[in-house]
Amino acid sequence: MYQALYRKWRPETFDEVVGQNQITDTLKYQVASGHLSHAYLFIGSRGTGKTTCARILARAVNCDHPAGGNPCCQCSACRSILDGSAPEIVEIDAASNNGVDDVRALRDEAIYSPAVLKKRVYIIDEVHMLSKPAFNALLKILEEPPEHLIFVLATTELSKVPATILSRCQRFSFKRIPTPLIKEHLLKIAAEEGLKLTSGAAELLAVMAEGGMRDALSLLDQCASSPEIDEKYINSCLGLADNYAVESLLDAVFAKDSGSAVSGFNGLWMQGKDPASVLKEISGLLRDVLLYKILPPDGGGLVSGGFDPSVLKKYSDRYSSEELIALMETLESKAAQMRDSSDPKITAELCLITLCDDRAQDSLYAVRARLDRLENTVAKVVAPAAAAAAPAVSGDPVIEKKPESVSLPKPEEILPAEQESVADETAGTEPAAEPEGKETTEEEKYLPVSVEAPAAGGADFDLESAVKDIASAFPMGTRVIMTDPSAAKWELDGDFLRIAVKTEFNRKALDTPDKRTGIEKRFEELFGRKVKVVVSGMQPEQHSARDIEELKRFDIVQFK
Repeated sequence: MYQALYRKWRPETFDEVVGQNQITDTLKYQVASGHLSHAYLFIGSRGTGKTTCARILARAVNCDHPAGGNPCCQCSACRSILDGSAPEIVEIDAASNNGVDDVRALRDEAIYSPAVLKKRVYIIDEVHMLSKPAFNALLKILEEPPEHLIFVLATTELSKVPATILSRCQRFSFKRIPTPLIKEHLLKIAAEEGLKLTSGAAELLAVMAEGGMRDALSLLDQCASSPEIDEKYINSCLGLADNYAVESLLDAVFAKDSGSAVSGFNGLWMQGKDPASVLKEISGLLRDVLLYKILPPDGGGLVSGGFDPSVLKKYSDRYSSEELIALMETLESKAAQMRDSSDPKITAELCLITLCDDRAQDSLYAVRARLDRLENTVAKVVAPAAAAAAPAVSGDPVIEKKPESVSLPKPEEILPAEQESVADETAGTEPAAEPEGKETTEEEKYLPVSVEAPAAGGADFDLESAVKDIASAFPMGTRVIMTDPSAAKWELDGDFLRIAVKTEFNRKALDTPDKRTGIEKRFEELFGRKVKVVVSGMQPEQHSARDIEELKRFDIVQFK
């Protein structure tokens, strides 16, 4: 009878367990030294070796000839445990035996000494599934068991295990197995089984296993019917989209081409690809791109390795973190909806259309991504103008042109008929103040004096220009919101400077203590007057009819 690969290649000694050396070394020492605990709690995700290590521990404590803490697997005790005939080794599935009566029966049986083996071992899998009364029934015997009794509890959800149980056990956390170790183990097993497994295919299976060796072996078993197992065959056998197809979909998303995105997805669907798997692979690529973008050069171990680094670099250079996070949030939201959807294909198509249209994404990161693109666009326009207006670059001599001296006639030399004309031309000027110790020339006496900025609130006060001057002291993102009339409207009302904003996002950008204080200080510096800044939402009449409908539909701002 054919035996599944994950059962056939289940480790029989601690040394054969892959990727859990921190646990197996400790257990081997305890077995070899005889310093055994009466209760163990094995924690970890699926397929990482919890039940396997529990079975090895059961054999090791009963083995007649243990070698360095490992069971010999040859003595009668080991063979009886391996073939399942040893009555003292009991495995219980707590998912189906979770009642208090089941635990009471276990407790009544456990007090008897073993008839054949040295120790009686109870392995309770998925122990978090026990009911509260069952846990209470287990407490006493778990705290003070007979000398011949060992409990090994295994769970994938530590948070559901009561603290009273945790405090009575030695806890061992099984980590996810690294992708390179799974790949190496798959290639070794494939060679033993006579399977032609390529290195790329082994890596793809290891990535899909997500740290679980059992999952990796099950996937290999599913693909074992092919004479040669390569990446193309795995994609076809498991219903996956290949990397090229996923990259094409992402290119269409970034190009805002919803037609190409939906058409490409329909092609994958016709090939039998699962809609949820396609969205998961797009999300996986975005996750790798984001990590590639934010991680330091030596932190690339967190990247899955399923995509070429050149592809990750291409996307990370072109798109911001906010854009990537906004797309991932949309994918996760649609994936959750797909579980309850009557037609997953339609849900996936709607997801792709949403990804291609920024306006359809209402998450905060999507708004930040649009603002980020706006800032970059404004910066590209402003930078050349600023460069043109800037002084000469460093190293070039700066030549200052002195104003040509103007020779004015002395008052006594002006004819009476010309005095009235000269008086009109010099109106609004007055002799400059004479510095101490310096004689004022006749020309300097008639230079124009500097004119102060118009008083705030006066007839010549221009609020629009004042806003631009105030905004120039703030970062680009805040500056854009301040100076955009459709985003913020300013009004000087006595000692109050009122700012009415259109959206909740703009209100949060301006209505902070540091922003209000900064505006007040800047206003006082420019116009010598203290004001109090008040930020509020726009009244409905300040919006167009179309804006009002959009804002109400998306619930962006609440009108008073």
